[in-house]
Amino acid sequence: MKENAKRTILAIVPLVVLIGLLALDISIFGSDSILGASQVALLVAAGVCVWLSMWLYKTPWKDFEEAIAGNVGDVATAILILFLIGAISGTWTMSGVVPAFIYYGIKIISPKVFLLTSCVLCAVVSLMTGSSWTTIATVGVALLGIGRAEGFSDAMTAGAIISGAYFGDKISPLSDTTVLASSINRVGLFQHIHYMYLTTIPSFVITLIVFTILGLTHGGMTEGEMDVYTTTLRSTFHITPWLMIVPIITVALIWKKLPAIMVLALSTLVAALAAIIFQPETVRQIGSGVTSGATAKVVFAGIVEMVYNTVSLDTGVDEVSQLVSSRGMLGMLNTVYLIICAMCFGACMRASGMIADLSRILQPLTHSRAGLVGSTVVTGTALNGIVSDQYLSIILTSNIYRETYEKEGYEGRLLSRSVEDSATVTSPLFPWSSCGMTQATILSVPTMVYAPFCFFNILSPLMSFVIGAIGWKIVRKTVKTDND
Repeated sequence: MKENAKRTILAIVPLVVLIGLLALDISIFGSDSILGASQVALLVAAGVCVWLSMWLYKTPWKDFEEAIAGNVGDVATAILILFLIGAISGTWTMSGVVPAFIYYGIKIISPKVFLLTSCVLCAVVSLMTGSSWTTIATVGVALLGIGRAEGFSDAMTAGAIISGAYFGDKISPLSDTTVLASSINRVGLFQHIHYMYLTTIPSFVITLIVFTILGLTHGGMTEGEMDVYTTTLRSTFHITPWLMIVPIITVALIWKKLPAIMVLALSTLVAALAAIIFQPETVRQIGSGVTSGATAKVVFAGIVEMVYNTVSLDTGVDEVSQLVSSRGMLGMLNTVYLIICAMCFGACMRASGMIADLSRILQPLTHSRAGLVGSTVVTGTALNGIVSDQYLSIILTSNIYRETYEKEGYEGRLLSRSVEDSATVTSPLFPWSSCGMTQATILSVPTMVYAPFCFFNILSPLMSFVIGAIGWKIVRKTVKTDND
């Protein structure tokens, strides 16, 4: 008993080191800590874990090497998917698909349902792009200004924006957090997304009902605010309903249940063709900044640039220019860097046995289905406040509970869903987390001011626990004993 207590205390040391370094990083670098400082903190914490385990328990270095190779290998497919997501970000934006979505979305906004429409519009854009941050930094900023003109409080509008953006991010096959949560728990991407519908859709429906009620007391929208965006988008891109062919084809590929890599690659190709057909001037403008000569050469350079590089267009309106910028494959490197370092830390914690030691603290809560799901949700949420990063929260929560879920006979998709219902969506609710700081800075609304109106982010973990307690669509395999 004393040995178990000693091992549990020891297992906490690398976490304390990690938390301390992350807190220092955030105080120095702020939201930019994700660009490298957080990765260094992970590697240092992993080093502490290895040193303690080799020194006190004589764990051979080979065990750590094998665990790291296995963990990094497990996310190899996810890394490829992330790069393809970057490619789609570029081709969908520069082909006019994302601008068209925004253009038509703005056109249909009704004054009586501003909050509802804002939430839905952010959800659609985030679903299409797979990025809550990009959605909030572009569409969100525009909607916040409109909300002010309408007399809505910044807190209320920001809550609608963030709720919609994180709903779309959570169920988008283009989202890095969705890819990470599914891959790290060895669950198919679309299988993971479909299973999340059971908790995500009810949470979002309730959210929309609340925003509808809040919005019906307001009316009157400034047409001039909207015209700036629609006019600029139309003057920059050839906006046409034909651009909707690209997302329709993508949805059809998803419906056919093709592998995620094939869906993303084919969607990138179709969007690139759409860019050549509908936005030839934009493609030539991008390509001419790289090379000169024959038109075919310039067009080829433009397509390659939008696939791999960060591309921005000067529309004459700063907000719209931000709206139509894309990150490309290069924009995914920091996320890939973070994932690899986090996987190394998780591998070292697992190889040393420290993950198992930490799980013993939570073991009394995991004997029932409701307790297991509830403790997973609480852990995912708490880690957002402790390590201040949703990627780390996803990875650490998954590592802590994976063996328990397998031992209890529950499917991996239950774990991946519980992790996303907590670690992904609660991240912007903590003022000191990377997401909380970023959204507060972008929208100029303090985290603790907008947090009470982020209904979707608050409801998701609660809904996960309720569905877990009810047992809806939760399958438990027969758990084999040693005598079987």
